[in-house]
Amino acid sequence: MGHRLTQITTRTGDSGSTGLGDGTRCSKAAPRIAALGEVDELNSHLGLLLCEDLQEPHRQLLLQIQQDLFDLGGELAVPGTSLLREAALLRLDEAIASGNRNLPRLREFILPGGNRASSQAHVCRAVARRAERALVRLQEESASASRADSAAGSLPLQYLNRLSDLLFVLARLFHGSGAERQWEHARAPRAQT
Repeated sequence: MGHRLTQITTRTGDSGSTGLGDGTRCSKAAPRIAALGEVDELNSHLGLLLCEDLQEPHRQLLLQIQQDLFDLGGELAVPGTSLLREAALLRLDEAIASGNRNLPRLREFILPGGNRASSQAHVCRAVARRAERALVRLQEESASASRADSAAGSLPLQYLNRLSDLLFVLARLFHGSGAERQWEHARAPRAQT
């Protein structure tokens, strides 16, 4: 993988640019860097979730997801690189199906909460959705600039979409005892006749 840091303080980013793994530089406001930052934040939030007392299968799944997110970040940091594998997406699909088998059917939107692990999984889900939107922006910007090879392929987008679904399932699984709090949306009052 491209250039690796040998020291943390390089001062090369003081002007608002940053280096990619292939040695090129770009603005820290570039869509590629925004997407990379969102993936990094998601990975950090997963690290916080891993501080909770989780069952070992869930812990191992989240640790593997952190590895996958580094692969995805590598693809973003080194344009044209493909590191994420189809097996990672299949692993998410299997985990979603397995988790859903143990959950009651949803009848209404649920409010994030229940306990810290469940709430943190919801935060991770929201950040995963934001990372997904950032990746879509990068792909649209690359397509409009006729740089099809400079954006990550479809697998990273599918992975983030599926990951946010899995994080929702995990949030429900981590909720623990007690009923999930449902959205009590206000209904328009009926007109009196």
